[in-house]
This record gives sequence, C-alpha cells and structure tokens, in this order.
Amino acid sequence: MEMIKAIASSLEREIGWFEAVVNTALSIYFQNEHVEESVYDHTPPALDKDKSAYAELIKELKLGFEDRIILILGLLPILKPQALDVFLIKNQNLNSEFSEFGGINETRTSGFNPSLMTACFILTGSSLEERLRLMKLFERDHVLFKKGILDCDYRQEFGLQQRLIVSHEFIELLTEGKMKLPEFSFGFPIRQISTKLDWDDLIIEQQVRIKLEEIQEWLKHSEHILENWGLHKTLKKGYRALFYGPPGTGKTLASTLIGKTTKRPVFRIDLSLLNSKYIGETEKNLTQLFNEAENKDWILFFDEADALFGKRTQVKSANDRYMNQEVSYLLQRIEEFSGLVILSSNLHSNIDDAFRRRFQSLVYFPRPQKKERLLLWKRLFENSFSLDGDVDLTNLAENYELTRGEMINIQRYCALVAAGRGDKKIGLQDLLSGIRREYSKSNKTI
Repeated sequence: MEMIKAIASSLEREIGWFEAVVNTALSIYFQNEHVEESVYDHTPPALDKDKSAYAELIKELKLGFEDRIILILGLLPILKPQALDVFLIKNQNLNSEFSEFGGINETRTSGFNPSLMTACFILTGSSLEERLRLMKLFERDHVLFKKGILDCDYRQEFGLQQRLIVSHEFIELLTEGKMKLPEFSFGFPIRQISTKLDWDDLIIEQQVRIKLEEIQEWLKHSEHILENWGLHKTLKKGYRALFYGPPGTGKTLASTLIGKTTKRPVFRIDLSLLNSKYIGETEKNLTQLFNEAENKDWILFFDEADALFGKRTQVKSANDRYMNQEVSYLLQRIEEFSGLVILSSNLHSNIDDAFRRRFQSLVYFPRPQKKERLLLWKRLFENSFSLDGDVDLTNLAENYELTRGEMINIQRYCALVAAGRGDKKIGLQDLLSGIRREYSKSNKTI
C-alpha cells in the first residue's frame, strides 16, 4: 500500500506540471493571455526524495524537461486520459481537428491518443527551428527508446505521425512498482530465472571463474570502450558466450549469477521444447523475444542449444527445410543482438562450426574434481545436517564422481529420508543410497 501511495504522489505531481505546460503551450499558440513566456518556465517537480519507481527512473536516467514531457505524455492515456481532452477541440475554420496537435484516430477507443507530433507541438509550438532541434528526441538511440521504455507504432504511420507508446513492462513498473514480463504465445518455453546463491556457492575451477569474470567485465566496461574509446567502429556491443559441459556442472547457475551481479534479468529459453510442427510459431515468438530484449539489458540464456544449434539437418521434408530456415534466422538475430547471449550445450562438438567461431567466449564446465567435490559435499551437508560418525566426506569425494546437480539430488533424497525418521541426522547408508540412485540414472553401479 505504501508503494502505491508513493507512486500516486509522484505521478500526480508530474501530471499537474504537464497540464500547466500544455495550458501555456496552447495559450502561446493561440495568442491568448498568458503569464509565462515559454513552456520551459514551468519547472518540473523535484522528485529527488520520492521513493516511487517513476521517480527512481527519472533519477537513474537523468531525464530532463523534454524527456519527462514525452514520458508522461505516453502514460496519460492510461493514467488520466481526460488531461488530453484539450487536444480534441476543432478548428472552426475547417470544421476538423487541428492537424498540428497530432494524435491517432482510433474507432475502438475514445479520447485523444498522442503521437510524436503531439510532443513536438507541446514543446515547440509553431517554431520550425525548434521542431528540427527536437527531432533527436525521437531517434532510436535516445535513452527512452534505447532502454525500451517508449516505442512507436511503425506499422501504421511514419515520421511524427507515429503513435507514442509506453512498453507494457514499463507501464507495470511505473504504475505498480514491478516489471511485467513479456507475453509470448502459449507453449513458448521462456521464463525469467534468478538465484538466491552467491559466487561462493558456485564450486568451479579457477580458469572457469576467470572466464566468467571476463564476461562480467565486458558488461561493466563495454559502453566506455565502445563510445568513449571509439571502438564501436570495429567492435559490436553484443557478446556471445558458449557454456558447454556435462549436465549439472553449473552452467545455469553461472548465468543467473552473472545476471545477479550485473543487475540484469536473465531469461531462459529451452530450445529442446520448441516444436517444429507449429510452422511459423517459433520464428514469430523469437522475433518478439528479440524485439522485447533489444537494448533492455536482458541476458538471454538458450538452454539445450544442441536441439536447434546443432549441425543442420539434411532436408528430407518441408518441415526440415523450414527448421533449417528458422535456425538460420535465429543465428542471425543472436549475432545482431546488442546484449549478452549465453548458449548452453552438453557437447562442444554439437555446435555448428561456422557459428562456434562467432563466440567471444567458450567456457567449458568440467565435472568437478576431488577438490571441488569435497567442497560441494561440505557446502551441501555439513551446514544443513548432523552427520553420523561413519560419514567421511573426504572418502566420498575421492571415490564417487558426481556433479553438483547430482549432489543436490542426493541432498534432496537424504532430506526426505531424515524427515521420515523425524530427525535431521544423516548416516553413511543414507548417502550411499542417494549415490546409488544417481548412478542408476546413468546405468552405473557403486
């Protein structure tokens, strides 16, 4: 409740300021009596001490007068559509709307739907020179568009006639304080993943950790390297990494930890679940995914990449031809993506040779050796259970080759056994039974 109250307070003040700016803009344009000489005489409300998501966004992106006018204009059809009714007045000489006000006519909805032209009118009136100066506000590299906060409906209009749209994720963030996830077609296997663990919980060899740190360093310094050092002429902003190795060795955890450390959401796409029988659905959903993720600092984690990124299949049917076409499209979008893409594979050799060369980083996650296995046994069991005297973790680490994922399954099994006994004590036989269960999955015996 406190969050909603804070959001409402910030937005009410912002809307009040916007309405004052519009009244002055109309008064100046129609040469009515007015006190202010310019719309810029209205100082935006100070939101420094506000705790709302809207105020935080203003501060984080350092949005100025013009940026804030455009942002609140895009939100008004949802927050307070009546604030835009002033633009519904008709030109009595022509008995039609004022074309200089812009706006999009829609038979489905009532009220005024602002366009880029509307923002230009509010900020520049009839000054062509000022309008040309402000055109930079609508370029794709402007922060509001670059971050995916604002968008335009390019499908219906062009130029300043395009409708001004706030993305649905940011509508949710700015009005409710939480980011709404994109909506994809039913059955499309994508979900946001995160972790409560930290880097200390990822038990890996030092050379693997160094490669993961390199990826984080790129995310941290890439903008400075590309823009301030001028290397954007030869280097692309996007970064592609291949995580490969046996299941359960930490590929997914490493991806979520990179996201956690760099404060970027991680979206997992399970390529093994994409079903080619729905011709066209895969490409449509992937198009939406990349459009949503572009310039939003999302990390895309393609799991089970062997399923789609493996060596191209021989064309024996229309489905095979279409699948190869979808693979080619996906590879192209991944190469053009401006953020971090991580592909996860069990086998390095399964990835197409031509594409493998395009990775900036190849990170092999091997099965943990004795040293890592001992750390895992201690991390998973010593702090969680009371171990019987016959349990020798060093001996278990030396004699049983297990991955982190397999050890977690053993932990779950032992927890159930202990809970059934009504205590939190684990004995050697409990652990051996758990190990035996994991080995049986791979047709191995103790």
